[in-house]
Amino acid sequence: MRCPAPRRALSGLRGRSRGRSGLGAPPLVPPHPAATSSMAASTKAVSLFKRTLALSPPRGPPRAALGRLRGGGRRGQRSGAATPCPPSPPAPPRLQPALCPTVSPQDSLGLGLRTCYRYLNQTSRSFAAVIQALDGELRHAVCIFYLVLRALDTIEDDMTISLDVKVPMLHEFHSYLYQPDWKYMESKEKDRQVLEDFPTISMEFRNLSKVYQDVISDICHKMGVGMAEFLEKKVDSQREWDKYCHYVAGLVGIGLSRLFSASELEDPIVGQDTELANSMGLFLQKTNIIRDYLEDQLAGREFWPREVWSRYAKKLSDLAKPENIDMAVQCLNELITNALHHVPDVLTYLSRLKNQSVFNFCAIPQVMAIATLAACYNNKQVFRGVVKIRKGQAVTLMMDATNIQAVKAIMYQYVEEIYQKIPSTDPSSNKTQQIIASIRAMSLPGGPMASRHHYSPIYLSCAMLLAALSWQYLSTISKATEEYVQAGEN
Repeated sequence: MRCPAPRRALSGLRGRSRGRSGLGAPPLVPPHPAATSSMAASTKAVSLFKRTLALSPPRGPPRAALGRLRGGGRRGQRSGAATPCPPSPPAPPRLQPALCPTVSPQDSLGLGLRTCYRYLNQTSRSFAAVIQALDGELRHAVCIFYLVLRALDTIEDDMTISLDVKVPMLHEFHSYLYQPDWKYMESKEKDRQVLEDFPTISMEFRNLSKVYQDVISDICHKMGVGMAEFLEKKVDSQREWDKYCHYVAGLVGIGLSRLFSASELEDPIVGQDTELANSMGLFLQKTNIIRDYLEDQLAGREFWPREVWSRYAKKLSDLAKPENIDMAVQCLNELITNALHHVPDVLTYLSRLKNQSVFNFCAIPQVMAIATLAACYNNKQVFRGVVKIRKGQAVTLMMDATNIQAVKAIMYQYVEEIYQKIPSTDPSSNKTQQIIASIRAMSLPGGPMASRHHYSPIYLSCAMLLAALSWQYLSTISKATEEYVQAGEN
């Protein structure tokens, strides 16, 4: 059994957050005070998308973020609509909306950077859009950071490389960044192009400011050492689970935070507080590991800590047996409770961010993760098949998570959904209730809980329309980006 899974090392960076299909209507829980603000921002975005979809990709330098998905005109109804959405108070002025994410044909990127963005789109289509939404030179630094870690991860994943070759490569990989001709041509992995054309990536790395180079090289070195350590090591204790997640995701969060501060888009404390940055990565990584139980079992991988699952079964694979489903769900709930303990750190970290593009970049994966955990909690389907959140739900989360109050409202909603599903007989029920109480306290400081109000059919119709437009917009932007990069090659 090999511990580091394919694609694991970048999950903190990418924020993979699939969840359960068919979550149904919003849970009957008290609304967060910021909920009505999200309604207002959503109605504003309808008119923006109607205008945006009629236009070609914007000209000028690519600026930033998915915050644009919520910004736009000051009126929310579509022209010609039979019934307008109900008026709502304006969204809290936490951060200013940013411009549309895209790399336009007018941008003057060199051949090397164009190639790097092409690799970015090929290796992570969904994450590519979020990286290209970042402001200024930070965008290029994060792009190269991603590709360097993708190359490192590809070596770690390649089971055709013997350990006596792989271990030294992982230890020394950071040094290859300064070797202009180094490349690896023998990989069989699907993302092998980042190794075969590593000279292009390393050249663009060396073109970055030294402050960015130092961060990327340092994180690459630490991650390579950590990967090598867990190549033949099982995750036994919860302490080792945290250590493994630190190597493959927490370090990504720390590296990104240092890049944010180095760009001066964020304050120095963001990069200095490694404990909070580490929690950002661990929350995402643990969510991935919890959700992907069956996928990993079928591939012969094990990431759930033995210290936990051994209390419920003799072997981790036994949890998938129908006769063990009750014990399996209890084990699942205990791990989700463990992951929820990172949410307070996540909220504290996000509250420090001041740049809109950075906030969106960080917040979107976190709200996807909490939605995924809510879908997985007490859910037998985790042991039977794929657990997903709906596409429209994902788009709504992307549009709403643009300020700290909105993120708190989302966290509040999903921990309340978990709370409603806690079985009274669950061994972890007290711990689950305690951490949910802590998250509530952070999300609703000093405020009494109000009664839940159902959204009107008119609002739900507008939300569905907005989700469809948003998805079409993101698809259009992604296609435009690929066409631009391909055009630059010709």
